[in-house]
Amino acid sequence: MALFITSLNTGSNGNCFYIGNADEAILIDVGLSCKETEIRMQRLSLCMSKVKAIFISHEHSDHIRGLPVLAKKYQLPVFITSQTFTGTKQQLPIHLLQSFIAYQPVKIGNLSITAFPKKHDAAEPHSFTVCCNEVTVGVFTDIGDHCEHVINNFKLCKAAFLEANYDDEMLNNGSYPYFLKNRIRGGNGHLSNQKALDLFMAHRPSYMSHLFLSHLSKDNNCPDLVSKMFNEHANGIEIVVASRLQETPVYYISA
Repeated sequence: MALFITSLNTGSNGNCFYIGNADEAILIDVGLSCKETEIRMQRLSLCMSKVKAIFISHEHSDHIRGLPVLAKKYQLPVFITSQTFTGTKQQLPIHLLQSFIAYQPVKIGNLSITAFPKKHDAAEPHSFTVCCNEVTVGVFTDIGDHCEHVINNFKLCKAAFLEANYDDEMLNNGSYPYFLKNRIRGGNGHLSNQKALDLFMAHRPSYMSHLFLSHLSKDNNCPDLVSKMFNEHANGIEIVVASRLQETPVYYISA
């Protein structure tokens, strides 16, 4: 059974990823409003009735902005750690709240979702892999560095959403204040183009088919620059630059 995947949006203005099979799906993060999430799914002919759960990576606003409205409207269980939920400062009905533990898979129909820790300046940040039969898709964004958790899970993926947040030179020479530059590049912020490329080249599995470059900075990156950088080393892997302004097409990832 294959997986259907799309980035509904990715960037500091909102992150939301749809991953599902023919029968059920999940959303990882809900950084768009409920209405905008619905609009983008409708444009892609994706049905909200197939979404069975929401998984939250961490409490920053660009990952939770639409959470309370969407979860309550569709009565979706929200898988979130206690520290992350406290950090959201949001209210959700208790019957919708579900916790998860790193490396203990959660079953949603035929989907198996596994959380793992990552480096990011949040209360209890995690990323996720989603597996269905022989197909594994990973979401690797908001990562300060590629630690062993990230590396080991990236090696499993047929397709991955991988953060390529900033170009080193653009960040260094840009207008951001010094403290913000240090926050971004300091090991618990975001992954640079070069570090993302290093991870891709050193640890991609031989069967990887798609890489979605995600969470690009509006001010410190350029889609054409990062696309060229990765395509030079793609070796047949399809490179997609996911937008911070619109959804990607739906991609069919098969075993």
